[in-house]
Order: sequence, then C-alpha cells, then structure tokens
Amino acid sequence: MDPGRYRVAPRRPLRPASYAGAVASDIVPIQLSLTEGDLVTLWAPRWREDGEEWEAFLGDDDALFAFPEVAQLAAFVRTDDRHDLADHPAWSVVADLTVAELTPDDAHRYDVIGVPELVAQESDQWTLGELAEIVAIVRSIADVCDLEVVDEVLGSAPGFGMLDRGTLPFVGREGARMWTQLVTTIAERWDDVIDALDALVETPRVDMAALAAAEKEAAELTERDDADAVLVGDLDGENTRDLADDAEPAAAATDENEPPSFWEEVGIDPIRIVTGAGDLLTLRCYVDDRPVFLGKDGAIDVFATRGALVRFVAEDVDENDMAVVSTWPEVVERAEARELDVAVDPLNVYVLPGLDDDLVEGPLAVDPTQLELAAELLALAESESLGWLVSFVVRPDPTRLAPSPPFDADATRWRELVDDLEKRFVRH
Repeated sequence: MDPGRYRVAPRRPLRPASYAGAVASDIVPIQLSLTEGDLVTLWAPRWREDGEEWEAFLGDDDALFAFPEVAQLAAFVRTDDRHDLADHPAWSVVADLTVAELTPDDAHRYDVIGVPELVAQESDQWTLGELAEIVAIVRSIADVCDLEVVDEVLGSAPGFGMLDRGTLPFVGREGARMWTQLVTTIAERWDDVIDALDALVETPRVDMAALAAAEKEAAELTERDDADAVLVGDLDGENTRDLADDAEPAAAATDENEPPSFWEEVGIDPIRIVTGAGDLLTLRCYVDDRPVFLGKDGAIDVFATRGALVRFVAEDVDENDMAVVSTWPEVVERAEARELDVAVDPLNVYVLPGLDDDLVEGPLAVDPTQLELAAELLALAESESLGWLVSFVVRPDPTRLAPSPPFDADATRWRELVDDLEKRFVRH
C-alpha cells in the first residue's frame, strides 16, 4: 500500500463533476464522510506528465491524511511538507491558500458512508449522479493506495462501471437486474469499503501556532458568512442588481433561497479547459448567443493558475474583447481588490484529451457527458458528419440508425477542431 504517492492510473472517461475545478495542475480540497465523520483532505486529480497519467492524495507510505476541521488542514499544509504531495508541481501555491480556499465545495463532498441510504432511493438521474461521483473518488483512492478489497467490491457488479452513463443502462428488464445486483452488492459489501478507508485514514499532529491562526481565520470567515446571510434576509427578495444587458446571465441558483453568485450576476463564466499539455483557465460569456472569451481578435488568454488570471484581469486591458460587456468593470474591480474568486462550475470544465482515441473505437467507447461539453466548447455543428456522430452519442435514440465504422475520419476531424482551438490560446 502506497497512499498519497503518484501512481500511473488506467485512463477512464473523466466526468466534469468529478473533475470540476480540479485537473492537471491543481490540488483540490475534498470532504470524505466516513465512520469518524466528515473529514477533509487534498486530492491531485489525474494529470499528464511525460506521456503518462498520474494521480495522488495527501498522505505518506502508510496513510491518507485527513482532518475533521479545515483549520487543521490549513495548519498542516502551511507548516509540514513531510508527505508525497510536496513533490506535486502545484504544491508551492497550497501553503498560501486561505481557509476559505481549502474548504471543499459542494461538488467535492463525498458521503461515502451514506451510500446504502442513497441507493435505497429511486434510481433517478440525481441518485445515479451522486453515486457515480462517490464511486469515482473511492475508485481513485483504491487505485492510488492499492486497496484491493475496494477494487474487488467495485468489480463485483457491472453496474458500478455504468454509473457515468446516467439512467440509460438501468432501463428495461436487463437494466433493472443490473441495478438490483448493484444495490445487493452495496448492502452486502459496502462495509468492506468503509472499513478499508477507515483503516487508511490518519490525522497527523499539526503546529499549534499555525492551528490557532487558522482557527481565527475560520472564525472570521464564519462571521462574514453569517453577516452576509443576515443581509440577504434583510433584502427580502428584492433585486439589488441588474444583470448585464448585453451578456446572457449564467444559470440561476437551483435553490430559490440561495442568492446568485457573483458570476451569475455579471453573466460571465470562469471555465477550465484540459488539454494534453495541461489545464488552463479563462473567462467566457455569451453575447447574442455568440461566445466571447477573455482575449482579443479571436485569441483566447489562458492561465495555469487562478492567481495569474486575477492579476491579468486587474490590469483592466482595454483591448480585451470582454471589455465591451457592461458588467466587466465589476469583475476588474474585484480583481484589483484581490477579491475575485475564480470558482469553476462543474458544467464549465472541458476535458479534451482522449476523446479522439475513443471516437476511433466508436460511440460506445465515448463518455457522452465529456463529449457533449467538449463539443459545446468547440462550437461543433451537427450539420457535418462528426456533428451527427456526436449527436448520436450524447442524445441516444433507439429509433436512429447507429453510425457505422470506420470512425477514423471523424477522429481526425475532431483533432483538427481541437488543434484549431489550441492555436488560439495565448498562455500567461
């Protein structure tokens, strides 16, 4: 067992929710709900280096390090580098992260111990989506840390490998049988998964002075959140800000009691693009249904880190195409004050590597969610043959004639579109 060490992992289709805000150069805070409660740790999702794929967690040769409080995690990463993530190319920025930045977002909270209750619910798209994310992170831990019993459990029912395809594989008599087998396996064997993870986790000691500082920071963050909640309540639902008149707003908050985020208000989205050479951040909005990127004359300014993007925006480059958006000054103002939180929604993570190889193998080999997102980014038209193949994958219809091989020409066209996009990138 080799927890936390970099390990080549077999390539599997990547889902945006699993890798939201978290790809090649990033180290991501996650929450694991286990027997001891909710624990926070760090995860380095798969990235490519020297032609190989790697993945890692915070830990050493004997354990995966996790903490009951974010303040403890913050104190540890700020003072201790005796772990395997210290060799990660992005580790140098982790010690400077705030408690807020080290707090896992909702997309990276995995209720592992609650899986039996989860599958007792109706097998709809929400249940399957949440279960898919939990299984994905558990599988990643098992891959990195050599947890053979976890691999055995996840390999004992084919349904575990079909979760990323949504409800379609579990439709009909055969689908119902596969779902029943998965639920039965969880009822009989999920305790083995929990026991393996419980035995793996360890909470190391932290520097007390660093902990006191982090706890103070956490308390101040809680006070600010409480004050914001009171302010929102006082507004009593009034609309205090007009959306951009020339930029389409992002999707509204799903919880009607939850105020819209800053990015939803200004109608601009931070997006993350994963390429073979690494992952990149930029901004995008839509004007008259046309995508407008941070950049000039068709070029797209892209950044390896959130800090680099914020510093660039703070310069308020007038020639930038996005400067025509009426809400752009608000973005610049926050960047200048170093208050711009570049949080990427899971639906704005675009993973490009590997899709061309999957297309060669045919529709069944392609992750439909990732393909749909990538096609959106590439502005692929359904009128061309590749667009028809993509449409068949992302919107399956048993009444349609399935595309027939070979698919080499489609894969070649896909590579051309990706190359054209990457030629527009201006790296900072």
